[in-house]
Amino acid sequence: MQARNQISKVVAAIAGGYAFGMIPSADLAAGWASAGSTNLRDTGSANPGALNATKTLGKKWGGAVLAADVAKGTVAAVVGRSLAGPLGANLAATAAVGGHCYPIGRSGGKGVSTSIGQVIGTFPVYLPLDLAVGAATVALPRWTQRTWAATAVASATWVASSLLAYRKGWATGIDGRAAAALPIASLASSLIIAKRFLDTPLVDGKPRDDDGVYGAGTDQAEWDKDANRSDHRFEQPTQHE
Repeated sequence: MQARNQISKVVAAIAGGYAFGMIPSADLAAGWASAGSTNLRDTGSANPGALNATKTLGKKWGGAVLAADVAKGTVAAVVGRSLAGPLGANLAATAAVGGHCYPIGRSGGKGVSTSIGQVIGTFPVYLPLDLAVGAATVALPRWTQRTWAATAVASATWVASSLLAYRKGWATGIDGRAAAALPIASLASSLIIAKRFLDTPLVDGKPRDDDGVYGAGTDQAEWDKDANRSDHRFEQPTQHE
């Protein structure tokens, strides 16, 4: 009976995390900011994410979208922990990334900001390194797959750090010593994010990435003026996030 009860709590944690991840932060922000007249999928980079929201709706709304997407992962971990301890926290946060990337009934995002929330909620001692890896991508040369490469590096570092923490018995900063669920969850979230990047449709026969191909409804000259902008792990403009 006790084992069945624990399984029920784990299932509830996963379901709750997925539900948090499905919350359409950018769509809600666009609706509130424009009284329903703006669809981020048809404006700017055609991406319903924080950067496009900033460019289209203003910094306040872009910041709100970013904060909400990060909060999905963090809140999912908190709720999952209350239901099933550290295991529930890790599984729920990964489910939130899945819900953000692959929601029911609409196209999803790439899950990068939500994975930041997962780090905050399950492995906060790693957060400074995570942010440092993201900031370092600003120095990368401008090339058409920079965002994908930067995300892959950040994800690999996250998984490797989680595995090392588990093998060495290091503290996570919130759940005591790292358990096996930590590297498993970070790997699962990283694979979901990678799959979402790979699912991005081709544009003019080229892989769609944040720096190489501008989205529908955006003037090429406008993006050229922005050629030196500081994209980083939080800013993931895509055609169909």
